Amino acid sequence: MAKALIVIDMQLDFCPGGRLAVAGGDEIVAPINDLMADYDAVVLTQDWHPHDHASFADNHPGIAAFSQVEMPYGPQVLWPAHCVIGSVGAGFHPTLAVDCADLVIRKGFRPQIDSYSAFFENDRRTPTGLAGYLRERGLDDLTFVGLAHDFCVAWSAIDAAKLGFSATVIEGATRAIDLHGSREAARDGMRNAGVTLA
Repeated sequence: MAKALIVIDMQLDFCPGGRLAVAGGDEIVAPINDLMADYDAVVLTQDWHPHDHASFADNHPGIAAFSQVEMPYGPQVLWPAHCVIGSVGAGFHPTLAVDCADLVIRKGFRPQIDSYSAFFENDRRTPTGLAGYLRERGLDDLTFVGLAHDFCVAWSAIDAAKLGFSATVIEGATRAIDLHGSREAARDGMRNAGVTLA
């Protein structure tokens, strides 16, 4: 069974000093780089939002960041504007070994829908194309690392398990936002979906 390392959103806006910084986000870059040689393929995901994205609190006057609103596809946290297409913050962390990547998947570029998972938009129906790429290359055993543990990493790992892939999350190579207990909720959700937490 061929193995792929899926590196989720190791971007400047999610690291300390960024627009949506995850505490300690930069601490996991070196461990992630060290893991890459152990896999048959490396896939990087990249949040890639237009400035008018519906998930940005700035685009909902009078509603504070980190509030939750209802979108046509379900509940949505409103985030500070982050990973705007072409911005410095949308770039990968400068010490991430980007040259080791076989594929970069950009997500969240549709203005009206957010995209946490590497596999689907948040409507749970619109695919990114990642599953087909992995299947065509025979990459069945997937390991997830990156940011943030309780959102994009968890959603990606859960979708991978639902799609029939073997899915593992190396928790030491992730960091969490932990919004209202979201880290433990994500851990429970991953375990229930059959994801291995390592």
